[in-house]
Amino acid sequence: MRSQFIFSLSICVLCPFLLIDARIFSLEMHHRFSDPMKEWSRRSRTNSQVHNWPEKGTIEYYALLASHDHALHRRTLSSVDGGGAALTFSDGNATFRISSLGFLHYTTVMLGTPGMKFLVALDTGSDLFWVPCHCVKCASTNDSPFTYDFGLSIYDQERSSTSKNVTCNNDLCTYRDSCNDASNHCPYYVSYVSSETSTSGILLEDVLHLRTLDNDQEFIQAYVTFGCGQVQTGSFIDIAAPNGLFGLGFEKVSVPSVLFREGYAANSFSMCFGQDGKGRINFGDKGSLDQEETPFNMNSLHPTYNVNVNQVRVGTTVLDLIFTAVFDSGTSFTYLVDPSYTMLSDSFHLHVRDKRRPPDPRMPFEYCYIMSSNTSTSLIPVMSLTLDGGGQMVVYDPIIVISNPHEFVYCLAVVKSQELNIIGQNFMTGYRIVFDREKLVLGWKKFDCYGIDDDSKALGPKPVNYASMPPLPDNYTQSNEPNRNTAPKLFASSLYIYSILDLIHFLLISLVLVFQWL
Repeated sequence: MRSQFIFSLSICVLCPFLLIDARIFSLEMHHRFSDPMKEWSRRSRTNSQVHNWPEKGTIEYYALLASHDHALHRRTLSSVDGGGAALTFSDGNATFRISSLGFLHYTTVMLGTPGMKFLVALDTGSDLFWVPCHCVKCASTNDSPFTYDFGLSIYDQERSSTSKNVTCNNDLCTYRDSCNDASNHCPYYVSYVSSETSTSGILLEDVLHLRTLDNDQEFIQAYVTFGCGQVQTGSFIDIAAPNGLFGLGFEKVSVPSVLFREGYAANSFSMCFGQDGKGRINFGDKGSLDQEETPFNMNSLHPTYNVNVNQVRVGTTVLDLIFTAVFDSGTSFTYLVDPSYTMLSDSFHLHVRDKRRPPDPRMPFEYCYIMSSNTSTSLIPVMSLTLDGGGQMVVYDPIIVISNPHEFVYCLAVVKSQELNIIGQNFMTGYRIVFDREKLVLGWKKFDCYGIDDDSKALGPKPVNYASMPPLPDNYTQSNEPNRNTAPKLFASSLYIYSILDLIHFLLISLVLVFQWL
């Protein structure tokens, strides 16, 4: 017996007007490349090139989305010291959180000549950029669960006129002892924290297509070293990053290191994580003067984006927790070791008024709660971290919500770890995070990821993130819409967030999990 999940993202927009007679008006939203829009265009004859519209999930689909976003929001998120222009990928700086691919942020990159496009996951917790290539064991491009929704590419060295081999005497070759004297190709092997997840193959060089973020939009072809991923295991086969991983770490082989070393960009980059699942990535971005900052804890043997957390606030409780943690964009949720995990979770539990759901071994989260059927609000304590230097990072996305026909369940989206403290994407949501490798600091500022600063310091009402459901092991629930018979109100203070599980006055983004036994 095995299980299969079908993920569906439904968006409902409800009009707040004309409430005198208690009527609710709804609007059905369609993306401009959706099937209904294509059909409308055919019937109305408003678009003579409708046959050229991209298929959903293909590389071209996400590339065109990124290009469209860039055209709408020409304002750049960068401010590079020294007047140099920031860089991003040739298709634009937009990133997308994709639920069916591990809830990681992805973007499209173009590699080689002519360019080959890849939908890669962005990972600040590792260093190597790799794509599937000369595959012995890779994610299937034909019959895997995600190839129905996403077009996957394979790098072909023979197709690229600018491809070069990396030999065993190259400074970036760390596995010289494993070199084959006959081929002299430099091998690589990278193992990840995720259980039995790894990639191996040989190192190659080729041009990565970039462009500046200034008005001139200069296109740049920068030679980078990357992994020709011949053998993938674990999560890379059936959960996440099936088309490659873009390592953004400190080591010399990472693309940010190469861009700085070759004089293309300042030694810094930023990632923005929007609450709508969209984001931005900019190379050379050193942030702004008014951002909060904290120093990195540098390990000379293996430097990472590791920082000190000196205090945690949960609702009315201040916890004098002191621990180090890695800011890792390649991890969907936050992981803490004891005693930090237990102290934070227990404090969260003391502030919650809903009934706790019994632990479920299939669930990665231990602290889950059932919202009472006769109420329309739940009390969610505000959480914040105080880092070295005194800067505070309010956690805008501390929970996930699971719904089924019988109950609403929400969980503290923090997982107990046995080894490392990791600040995952959910704690970074709502911020532009700056990884300044020159000053050796982490910067953060509240941002909407569309080029508009949000200087509000108030902890206003925050909608529950229905789209942040993790890939559950085996099975869990089916979903239904919330009860519409009540018209609740939204309250917020500096200590709590009242989250509304209803559809009046708000944009509701709900994740539908349909479990099928096969």
